[in-house]
Formats: sequence, structure tokens, C-alpha cells
Amino acid sequence: MKLGSRPPVLWSNSRKTGAARSLLSRGEVRAAPFALGAMATIALALLNTASAAGQAAPAKQLMSEQAFKNVTVLKGIPVDEFMDTMGFISAATNYNCIDCHAEPKVEGDWSVFAEETPRKATARRMILMVQAINRTNFGGARVVTCYTCHRNIQGAPKITPSLAEQYGEPPPVDPNEVEIKRQAPGAPSADQIFDKYLQAVGGAQKAAAISSIVFKGTYQGYAEPKANVDIYVKAPDQRTMIVHTDLGDRTTACDGSNGWMAAPAADKPFPVIRYTAGDLDAVRLDAVLSFPDGIKQAITKPIVGSSSIDDKEVVVVQGIANGGRSSIKLYFDKQSGLLVRQVRYADTIIGRVPTQVDYSDYRDVARAGVKLPFHVITTWTNGRSDVLLTSAETNVAIDAAKFNQPPPSSPPRQ
Repeated sequence: MKLGSRPPVLWSNSRKTGAARSLLSRGEVRAAPFALGAMATIALALLNTASAAGQAAPAKQLMSEQAFKNVTVLKGIPVDEFMDTMGFISAATNYNCIDCHAEPKVEGDWSVFAEETPRKATARRMILMVQAINRTNFGGARVVTCYTCHRNIQGAPKITPSLAEQYGEPPPVDPNEVEIKRQAPGAPSADQIFDKYLQAVGGAQKAAAISSIVFKGTYQGYAEPKANVDIYVKAPDQRTMIVHTDLGDRTTACDGSNGWMAAPAADKPFPVIRYTAGDLDAVRLDAVLSFPDGIKQAITKPIVGSSSIDDKEVVVVQGIANGGRSSIKLYFDKQSGLLVRQVRYADTIIGRVPTQVDYSDYRDVARAGVKLPFHVITTWTNGRSDVLLTSAETNVAIDAAKFNQPPPSSPPRQ
């Protein structure tokens, strides 16, 4: 998502009323990209039913063509990856859902997304073209993607050079695009960076003493009002976030091995979605990094380099998410040693989708002797979330069921 450009959201209510709801939230915000296949009717098997004990039955992992109607190209991928591809194409084309899909006349009517439109047909041809280019010229390796040519510009890619760009000042280097090929000469080891971070937040011993945290605060998604949020984390890798929206609770949960997201019916066309691959790595990584002591368990095969964020020097630790396959980067303020950014990548059938998490406003937590970030901004191709925490209580008892698969969201009581 590029702030200042057209937001990647679906205005699904009547524009005359000014009411807006967005679609297809990926974990933590109601926001939606341009969509290809058919954000439409969901197979009934995706719906969760309550067991006699009152616990939700496991969410079945459907493939895209099973969950949606009129999917003809992006077949054979899990639903969460399919939705990530929508974000990728939105980032490439600067289009949102209704730029390419028919616009619903009634909020929550997802059936219209299955209707054929000229841009959907064009998008399918473009995906097949890119696949053929990679297959014919690069042995099937994904070298060319939608973003290679479109570069977040609406319409056809530019074919004429820009003299202003050629002779103007080059754009600043995006720190997220820094790729570390090998350990920088003279750079500290990853363990030294982690030790400095632990010292900066209060010391390794105090950090290790924290086994659970309950956060409260506010949450604001892209183009939506603020809502109260409750976050529960339990070491080493369990986390549940509940956003109390005006449509009902939106819940993201990770039990350490599995991850899910449940959202209101008007918010997105799935009651519960199960995370896989890069999305599962992401929710588990957020759980691990909720604890300063988890920093050394978050990443494997770390190598160290450097960059800058907002003219401040940062040390970058790049590696692989522990227990997964996703590439991740951790950015530490060179002077303070504090973690200021996390960047991770979810792989999809058409390209890599980045997610950026920025940490700031570190505060001492009462009775813990450890500093934690109270402002967390998460940005990805489908949207953005801004969490402002107001309290953090450590080492409290949390019911294990809090980290189970969440039930489908119910409308809030009036």
C-alpha cells in the first residue's frame, strides 16, 4: 500500500451514505486489494460449526477454486495465499477491488465478485503471460512479476523514458530492499546485536522472567475508525489479538503451531481462515517477538549488515523465520540498540508479499523492569494497522483456550 495513493479498500456500502466497509482483512485490518478470481460464494465446508463441547471445529484448508467461484488461473493455492496474491496485484497496479470487480449494491453481498469484467479477463491474460516469460526465458524461476513493469502505476506500463527521472535526484534507498548477501566486514555478530537489545530493554535476566503479557489499547485500520483492542501473549510463541470493531470482534490467534483469523461476516466473506506458509510464519513471529527474550529464537541463519531509517543508522539482522521458511529482517537502532522494525515476506504463486512492522514509544512496564514498545504500526499490501497500547500487565494467568482457533465472529450486542 502506498499512502497518498488510492487506498486498497473496497467501498462496499452506498457512496451516497458515505458509509464504508472494507474486505478481505489479512490478520489485522479491514482492507482489501484488487481481486482477480471471484471474491464470491464460499464453499460451505469453510464454515465452522460448534462441537457439542462448544469448541469450534478445525477450519478446513480449502484451495482457492474450492472456496471461490470463477477462479480460472490462480488455482491450487490455499485461501490465505490467494488473498495475498490480491494484495500483490494491488501493489503492482494501484487498483482496489472495485476497480476490477463489480461493486456490491448491498454490504456483504460477495456474489457480485464472481461476475466477469474486462479487467479481470485482462488480469488473467497478464498472469499467464508473465508465467510464460519466466518459463521460456528463466527456466521457470520467478524473475519477472506484475510489479516488474507496473510499479504501482495505474494503466499500462510506461514505454517512454522520463528525462526528469533520468537527470533528477535519485530516490532514497528503501531500507526494506537492502539485501545482505554475506556478513558485513567488521560488523558485530547477531548475538552481540541481540545482547545489546536485551540490555537496552532492561537486561536479559528481567526479560527472561516474563512469561505472559496482557495488553490493552486502541487499534485503527486503514480508512476505519479506532477500536479497542486486547492482546494476549504467552511464551514462547502464543498470541491472540481481539479488535472490538463496530461490526463484531476481529480475532487473530496463534497457538504456536497453527494460526487463524476470524472476522465479522460484513467484514470479509469467511467466518474463519486458517493461516499457512508465510502467513503462519508471520503470526508466530509476532508472538515470539512480543517477548524481548524471544529475540534469539525468532531467526535462524542470521547475518548482519547496515542501513538507515529516517536518517538514523540501523543495524540489520537478516535470516529465516525460526520454524518456517520466510525471509525476515530485524532492524535495530544503532545507538540505542532497540528493535525499531521487522520486515517479513510471504511467498505467493505470483510474487513475494512484504509486511513491515514498526516499533516505537518504548516504556517501562510496571513491576517488570523491562521496556516494551507501546506503538506498533503494521503495513502490508492489503492495508495498515496502527496500535497504541495503554497498558501492559506481565506474568498474569491466561486461559490456554484463549489461543485456540477462534469461533466465527458474532455482531456486538446493542
